[in-house]
Amino acid sequence: MENKKWGFKKEMELNTESDISIRGVLNMLKTNLNKSDVRPIIPLGHGDPSAFPCFRTAKIAEDAIAEALCSAKFNGYAPTVGVPSARRAVAEYLSQDLPNKLSPDDVFMTAGCTQAIQTIITVLADANTNILLPKPGFPYYEAFAKSRQVEIRHFNLLPDKNWEVDLDAVEALTDENTVAMVIINPGNPCGNVFTYQHLQKVAETARKLGILVISDEVYDHLAFGENPFVPMGVFGSITPVVTLGSISKRWIVPGWRLGWLVVNDVNGILKQHGIIDCIMGYLNLICDPPSFIQGAIPDILGKTKEDFFLKIVNIIKETATICYEGIKDLPGVICPSKPEGSMFVMVKLDLLVFDDIMDDIEFCIKLAKEESVIILPGISVGLKNWLRVTFAIEPTSLKDGIYRFRAFCIRHAKKP
Repeated sequence: MENKKWGFKKEMELNTESDISIRGVLNMLKTNLNKSDVRPIIPLGHGDPSAFPCFRTAKIAEDAIAEALCSAKFNGYAPTVGVPSARRAVAEYLSQDLPNKLSPDDVFMTAGCTQAIQTIITVLADANTNILLPKPGFPYYEAFAKSRQVEIRHFNLLPDKNWEVDLDAVEALTDENTVAMVIINPGNPCGNVFTYQHLQKVAETARKLGILVISDEVYDHLAFGENPFVPMGVFGSITPVVTLGSISKRWIVPGWRLGWLVVNDVNGILKQHGIIDCIMGYLNLICDPPSFIQGAIPDILGKTKEDFFLKIVNIIKETATICYEGIKDLPGVICPSKPEGSMFVMVKLDLLVFDDIMDDIEFCIKLAKEESVIILPGISVGLKNWLRVTFAIEPTSLKDGIYRFRAFCIRHAKKP
């Protein structure tokens, strides 16, 4: 019965973003693994390096959780907008990189960045509204927008310009019903890091069009190329910015589900239009993150040593290089640029090179079945016949995965 439900033919019919979720596709690929293969499964499809010892979180973070739990001060219901000490700690943490200091009242605690996405999309939803989303992008934005009957309009990220936003397309797509545009920086799924100059152009374009910028910064500071991470809130005096973030990636604890929604509204535009009240009203209706994790946030954000962050970034920089050098010359695989941030790189398939592969989903199914390597098909993030490769795993495992990836491509390439 399982094969009939999730069999090869059924998956080959999935050809639109609305058919696919990242977790759904990854679960499907796992059902296609060859159980007789004794080699370890190489997970290059999901951005969760926490399973590998080299990516263990900071001890101060673990101790802070234990202390908050044992204190018995955080066993009750938390305020729906967040524990005051947590809001203050996030405001101070983010303000280090901003020209205008945030107030705790600008910060709203959420159950991971996912709930922050859900909150801002819901608050902005109204009759006939539309939102501009990047392509490729993170599919949760599209899923929540569709669930709230918000029209979705995609603008392209440009691979030949290091995945910059196509600002001409943004202008062409915007009308009087457009409420916001979304950017993800550092980039998921592209592994890019926007420059200061490009982010300023994004802000100026948004001001010209009268829309706000939703900046997903869940990978903040995971930048290891030429461009340093610059928070979009730096440009909050040009246009309103709603920043979404969490401790999931920088501290390697996605399972702790602690995130935030932060308003950078120097000119008070969002407050004037009632957006702040709507955010508070919506948070009154949904579950808030665990109170004891919020209780630990001041120590997690304030006491984690810089050497921990440096270690994590150095490992990811090493694995990004391993990944890029290993796949840039593979037959049938085109890598537009070396990743400079986050945990991912996007590569394009040249299907004319292969004998028996129809699209990115078939590629990933066969790769899982033959090599026990799981890679995410690009259709899951909006680009058909591309692949999103995760490199945030232990270096030895990554090298093994790239070796198998190469063997697969060579095996399926047309023979001269």
